[in-house]
Amino acid sequence: MGITFMTIRLKRCRQLVLFVPLLVLATALPTASANEPVADWKDIVRSSPYWVSQGVYENIVTIRRWVLKETGYCAERERHILYNMRGQFLGYMNDADSREKTQQRLNKTRARLADSGRADAWAKGAPDTTGYPFALACDQPHVNIDEAVARYFGTQPEDRMWGAWDDLRFGSADQPGTLHEALLYVYQTRAKQQRLELPPELPRYLGGQVLIESGGRQRAHSQANARGILQLSPPALDDCRIQPANYWHRLAQIDCALKLMNQNARNLRPVFEERFGHLPPKKQDRLFTLLLMQAYHGGAARVQALMDDDTLSRPAAYFADNHDSYTAGDIAFGMIFHNLGRDRFGLASLYYVADVQLATEALCKNPELGSSEFCQP
Repeated sequence: MGITFMTIRLKRCRQLVLFVPLLVLATALPTASANEPVADWKDIVRSSPYWVSQGVYENIVTIRRWVLKETGYCAERERHILYNMRGQFLGYMNDADSREKTQQRLNKTRARLADSGRADAWAKGAPDTTGYPFALACDQPHVNIDEAVARYFGTQPEDRMWGAWDDLRFGSADQPGTLHEALLYVYQTRAKQQRLELPPELPRYLGGQVLIESGGRQRAHSQANARGILQLSPPALDDCRIQPANYWHRLAQIDCALKLMNQNARNLRPVFEERFGHLPPKKQDRLFTLLLMQAYHGGAARVQALMDDDTLSRPAAYFADNHDSYTAGDIAFGMIFHNLGRDRFGLASLYYVADVQLATEALCKNPELGSSEFCQP
């Protein structure tokens, strides 16, 4: 059947957090037996205690690394990875020869994972319905990180840039600069002008976003009509007073993205400080940066709701009270995991932030940066 259940060895998967027994959740679930499917996958999410989010950030980053780098269990592209609420890898499944048959095989795999005790419960998935354990396809569109990093650092002459935007003047025809240098120039200029109040690690994460959003391609254009190196929509570009002729302008894109980030930060800061203001400063900055990444992807209003909505903020309240047991990444992801299926929150929300994290790490491993301040934690 092409189904493989893995006995996970720490040597290969040492980045996964594997120390909590999987069966402890079964007693809370609305089903009498693990081999009987739960009617609605959201019931599994709703009945899971908040502490299952310990380690979820690193776990999701690990499985996304397999996808983006085409390594590990995604070295073979025609596969699905299955994982649980903690992001723990449970096994992989070879795809069938059609989407319908692959979906049927996924559901059989889910049932077998529950039967064997590797999964706490299972729910059937369908083309328009999430199943459980969660499944992630190895074969999906993604950025070639190595090529994107090369563009970012201007390895080829055509990837270098110069120009002017508003009061910004960068490089020249004789001495064009790199995307990295342009990003730092715009950020530092706006910071000196006191136009920005952003966490200190934000610039390198914006660099990671350039890679994930567009692969560093100036003329990247999505099916949703997002454009440019930071995939800004026409309404967002219009809000930044950028005329259509300059939609693709890389300095304008960076400037606009920073402006939008700063607006999001200003809107989110009061409720964030009310909820998480007692966390250590470094942890606050890290968590706030991750939430800004999430806000860029899905909107600041939805991120704010995770902290102040009567229902959606319950996980945040728990993590705020028990933050010593969780990393900033676990808190950021846990707030979403326990709200999956509400307010359009889905797994893609987590994948985006994980991918930006991986892209940021790739930038900081590049010899161009070395031990520069840009990459300091």
